[in-house]
Amino acid sequence: MASQYSMQAQTLVNGLPATQIDVTDRALAYGHGLFETLLVLNGKPVFYPAHLQRLMNGCMRLGIPAAGLERQLEADLEYLALPETPSVLKLIFSCGSGGRGYLTPDPASPLRILMLTPMPTYPDQPERGVQVRWCSTRLARQPLLSGIKHLNRLEQVLARNEWSDPAVREGLMCDTEGWVVEGTMSNLCFIRQHRFCTPLLDQAGIEGVVRNQLLQLAADLGLETEQGYYTPAEVESAEELFICNSLIGIWPITRLGERRYTPGPFTAKLQAALQQRMISC
Repeated sequence: MASQYSMQAQTLVNGLPATQIDVTDRALAYGHGLFETLLVLNGKPVFYPAHLQRLMNGCMRLGIPAAGLERQLEADLEYLALPETPSVLKLIFSCGSGGRGYLTPDPASPLRILMLTPMPTYPDQPERGVQVRWCSTRLARQPLLSGIKHLNRLEQVLARNEWSDPAVREGLMCDTEGWVVEGTMSNLCFIRQHRFCTPLLDQAGIEGVVRNQLLQLAADLGLETEQGYYTPAEVESAEELFICNSLIGIWPITRLGERRYTPGPFTAKLQAALQQRMISC
């Protein structure tokens, strides 16, 4: 259970305080948009350049014009005056309003939403280890959408609603061919035979910013890194497993189904290295 929040949420729509958007927005009708969720520490969004790069890549993939977006976001962040206390910044970038039909309006008028909310805290200290499970919902393989954080998260919604046990903190998902991809809200990484392994995301899944940071940090620690296609059995046979994202950092997996794991030394080293990079970036 998260602790009480210590700050009020703030929302900007196209740079101005607002809480409503046009009902004809293509994000509502088609999910035609993208989002990024960033951790704010010491008044700065952590790994902001990497988040921005993924957002711009997504705009290119989805045909959303993004000219001037970087400058607009800088003005939005200045307006919000990001707090020193840990908080969450969510950015939604939609293709904007349009008439009926799938064809993108010409010209399109993108809409950006920034939401600043308090950072939840977890008294049960999941950074020491969490229980996860396998989901039966499968992720569709679609290379045109793989890697980016588009707004259509229905697969994740269905997967997350497969369980209600609060002891289970995450569900792991495979694609329609049975390859392990990611968690419902996280990337999956594991240590096997002194190799840092994480699923290849060229067909499905989100290319997480923290996942990419960990690929670099693992190499710095002398670990061989590997991205590939893995079966659930191969994942379960790993010595160390953990999930990661921009808000939780690294949560070691201590139980997956009926199998139990002990957080290992490489996971601990990566947790420490990631924490140091987040503070100093």
